[in-house]
Amino acid sequence: MALAHLTTQGLELLGRNYRCRQGEIDLIMRDGASLVFVEVRYRAGNSHGGALQSVDFRKQSKIVHAALHYLQRHTEHARMAARFDVIGLSGDLSGKGKSARIDWIRDAFHAN
Repeated sequence: MALAHLTTQGLELLGRNYRCRQGEIDLIMRDGASLVFVEVRYRAGNSHGGALQSVDFRKQSKIVHAALHYLQRHTEHARMAARFDVIGLSGDLSGKGKSARIDWIRDAFHAN
């Protein structure tokens, strides 16, 4: 659902579920001249905080370190401007109801 949303917005998929010792990146996309590392989070409800709130500083740090690892392995992308986006999915994703929601935060956090 998140990938379909991003591709309809014009982003191109470069990779998915990139894993390394440092962490994992759900989606790696190209948005024009920018490289986009996307974290996708799902929460059925908000009882433990929403999907977007679940990407805390610790998770952000793991994503940043995984992105650095990716860039070391994929030098063809090393000179591209990069950003970190978060997609929050909530509600019923089965497609049977109308309660599914997608929240896309572009440039949600930065590598410090």
